[in-house]
Amino acid sequence: MTEQKHPHTDTPSVDETIARILAAGEASAQEAMTEEEEAKRRNVLDGRARELAEADLHTEHDGDQYDLFERRSLRRVEGLSTELEDVTEVENRQLRLERVVLAGLWTTGSVAEAEYSLRELAALAETAGSTVLDGFIQRRTHPDPGTFFGSGKAAEIKEAVAELGADTVVVDSELAPSQRRGLEDVVKVKVIDRTGLILDIFAQHAKSREGKAQVELAQLEYLLPRLRGWGESMSRQAGGQTGAGGAGMGSRGPGETKIELDRRRINQRMAKLRREIAGMKPARDAKRANRRRNAVPSVAIAGYTNAGKSSLLNRLTDAGVLVENALFATLDPTTRKAVTPDGIGYTLSDTVGFVRQLPTQLVEAFRSTLEEVADADLILHVVDASHPEPEGQIAAVRQVLSEVDAHTVDEIIVLNKADAAEDHVIDRIKRREPHVAVVSARSGAGIAELKELISESIPRPNVPLELLVPYEHGEVVARLHAEDAEILATSYEETGTRLSVKVRPSLAPALAEFSL
Repeated sequence: MTEQKHPHTDTPSVDETIARILAAGEASAQEAMTEEEEAKRRNVLDGRARELAEADLHTEHDGDQYDLFERRSLRRVEGLSTELEDVTEVENRQLRLERVVLAGLWTTGSVAEAEYSLRELAALAETAGSTVLDGFIQRRTHPDPGTFFGSGKAAEIKEAVAELGADTVVVDSELAPSQRRGLEDVVKVKVIDRTGLILDIFAQHAKSREGKAQVELAQLEYLLPRLRGWGESMSRQAGGQTGAGGAGMGSRGPGETKIELDRRRINQRMAKLRREIAGMKPARDAKRANRRRNAVPSVAIAGYTNAGKSSLLNRLTDAGVLVENALFATLDPTTRKAVTPDGIGYTLSDTVGFVRQLPTQLVEAFRSTLEEVADADLILHVVDASHPEPEGQIAAVRQVLSEVDAHTVDEIIVLNKADAAEDHVIDRIKRREPHVAVVSARSGAGIAELKELISESIPRPNVPLELLVPYEHGEVVARLHAEDAEILATSYEETGTRLSVKVRPSLAPALAEFSL
């Protein structure tokens, strides 16, 4: 007789089995979610670039922002061709980036520094109007002389380009012309280096005549050693014809190739641009000399790109200049009049932002503009306190300031975006730097303290005078209430107004007849 199987008391029921399976499924999903979050954390380019993560937030000090409205009225449309027809047969293409893959080389420093650099490159690419699809970092002691990355990593980038449908590879370094050509031959799409990308952003955002001339000069200096020709570009223009079937007199000899002709034209254009920029310099020098003659203190705002320089200028002066959450949003210098809390006048100038590996062509082209910083009495060095590596930003800015001989000017480190920064980061920088102001240009926190610090740091009226001004000379008293004098005490006597003042040296001779 066959023995029937009855459920044992230890055998799980159907409900218990289902519950166990569901619990295992939930645990597996939780584990998969944890792995996905970990992968996301490791992904250098997850989502939008960190520097551009927040939306633009404006205050009433920023004004109507008509310039920003004008800039955004024309946006690049994704999906259109990025290849423009060449102006000549040589490679002289304007950048119209769309879908890009980033690639960087980690040669020194930590992996975190290499990732920060690639994130910054992603922000630059997005500012230029492109969509970042993926990014690669390769660990090498030295760049490969042929393709910069070496054959293995170049093949890997090629596979990613083909899989993602990218049309451009952006490299986080300046490439030699041979390296750029070698890498293009492997990946089969256009290759742009960091310098070319920054120059493209400058070309988009330059508005003034001087700014456009400076950017064009920098672009031509970058392009000149990178010319390459093909087809008719390498043919002779008039030479090489001999014998009875030749072109006759004037055509014999080796002739000149088209690429040589292009080089000469570029050199001629660069010479013309240098003359134009030099011709614009006297106007700025005249304004600067006028301020010096009147002994008006000058304060320059300098700092890393997108650290909040224009927002700070708007907060201090209600200038209403363009504010955009983008890298190198403003290029043209802006100078506005400002007054300290105790009534001393000074000028406040916004300057172009800096970045790591700022192309030397731009430093040279914008040297006349950056002289505003070198001639200032005080530099407000604006730092994004919420950035993962603020000390790296400070070092990069100071390197550029030293190149324009501005490293000897008195400096105040302004830690902006303090409302989004970590307290320990602010404390760390305050321990390292002697003069620090912690502010938020968006909320206005710390602005009053910054104004007091500026008032203490700028050159103040330093000639003490005791004056008795007759009542019929009220214009003299009004003059002393202006922004280039400091009134210490005032009393009224029978013959006039008695004042104890400090004035600038340029004003002292005009007050000699009233001096006691």
